[in-house]
Amino acid sequence: MTLRLILMRHAKSSWDDPALSDHARPLNGRGRRSASALGDWLRARGFLPDQILSSSSERTRETCARLGLDAPAQFTDMLYHAGPATMLRVLHGASGQIVLMLGHNPGIADFAHTLVATPPPHPGFGTYPTCATLVADFPVTDWADLAPGTGQTVDFIVPRDLTG
Repeated sequence: MTLRLILMRHAKSSWDDPALSDHARPLNGRGRRSASALGDWLRARGFLPDQILSSSSERTRETCARLGLDAPAQFTDMLYHAGPATMLRVLHGASGQIVLMLGHNPGIADFAHTLVATPPPHPGFGTYPTCATLVADFPVTDWADLAPGTGQTVDFIVPRDLTG
């Protein structure tokens, strides 16, 4: 048996209101379209999480909502601009078979690189642009047993692959 992680960076956020804190910034139009397209892609591929772990920021909340998935979501300040060690600690406490984790760069890109044994050949994996999504399987039955470098890449996509 394996566990599956869907690791997604939030969609493109808006910088239109300089008075908003970073935590409160919403998605822009492109980000809203990208998040919806990624939700369609996840459903079409059968990558359906049964648990969502997300940063508490407005842009990750809105990305999550626009994905249109039925899984229960947990929003935590621990994942707001978290680094790989914190992300791994949060993931070790997950209970789902297929977990979607939503976060921010640079932490999410660094975390993706530490998790997989072999990175996907996609040119976007190195920079992990907004709404980039890695799907990886792990040879464990409990998230607490997950070790870095043991993930097998199943898929990787960026919004540009879907929206042009």
